[in-house]
Amino acid sequence: MSGERIRKIGNDYVGDGFPVFVIAEIGINHNGSVELAKKMIDGAIFAGCNAVKFQKRTPELCVPRDQWEIERDTPWGRMSYIEYRHKMEFTEEQFGEIVDYCKQRKFVWTASCWDVESVDFISKFEPVFYKVASASITDDELLLKYKAAGKPIMISTGMSTMEEIENAVELIGEENLLIAHSTSSYPCRNEELNLLAIKTLRDKYPDVPIGYSGHEVGLAPTWAAVVLGASFVERHITLDRAMWGTDQAASVEVIGFMRLVSNIRDIEKSFGDGVKKVYESEIAVRNKLRKVNNISLPQN
Repeated sequence: MSGERIRKIGNDYVGDGFPVFVIAEIGINHNGSVELAKKMIDGAIFAGCNAVKFQKRTPELCVPRDQWEIERDTPWGRMSYIEYRHKMEFTEEQFGEIVDYCKQRKFVWTASCWDVESVDFISKFEPVFYKVASASITDDELLLKYKAAGKPIMISTGMSTMEEIENAVELIGEENLLIAHSTSSYPCRNEELNLLAIKTLRDKYPDVPIGYSGHEVGLAPTWAAVVLGASFVERHITLDRAMWGTDQAASVEVIGFMRLVSNIRDIEKSFGDGVKKVYESEIAVRNKLRKVNNISLPQN
């Protein structure tokens, strides 16, 4: 649908006039466990989401060399940071098991790749779209690698200037692009969510679906993002916010995700078409309360 603010992802259309596309970001909340990842996929399906998202890194490329040997406490005991990063990455066999599980459940998945090798890794499993993390928006080599895959590309814009966003859009092109407003702090204070930037991006890129990737603690700002025109939303999902992991505190548990999605659907129903009218359900009240009741409703 060239020239329109619409993109096709799998069997869904994302953009103005279509239901909000809801992504549950599993990210690294699985803590290296395939079984936990599967439970989060089940939770996302149960909540009514449209897709789940993972993250993929090549630790030696993404972790600065001077941080490799720094020791830290982990669920597997005390170890070097580079060892920990490897523990958090799925092998090809493990990720294949997760992809097969999504196929069995007929559910869309994607991943944000943090380096060129990771794009090659994820491409083997043929995702229907790719996600660019906010941290990667200035990595021109990586953006060109994504572009070469020829799939829809969703970029997050946390910790980015408008100039950096413009450069990324120019490099990728608008044809297959979706842009998510975001603020990269975990969890993010409401004062720094800057939701009106959704309107700014919608005005600047009238042919690109604009969404919202949120890291706040509550749900209300995500609902507000939908009201402001976000055609897709992304929130981190977890089974328990008290679980070990840096992203858990900014995540939403499954029951919370159910509320998030259910209320998004209610908001969509409430938009209407913007044409002021008298509804048939108002006629009895009108006849009771108005002195002048002459009105003709359009005939179906």
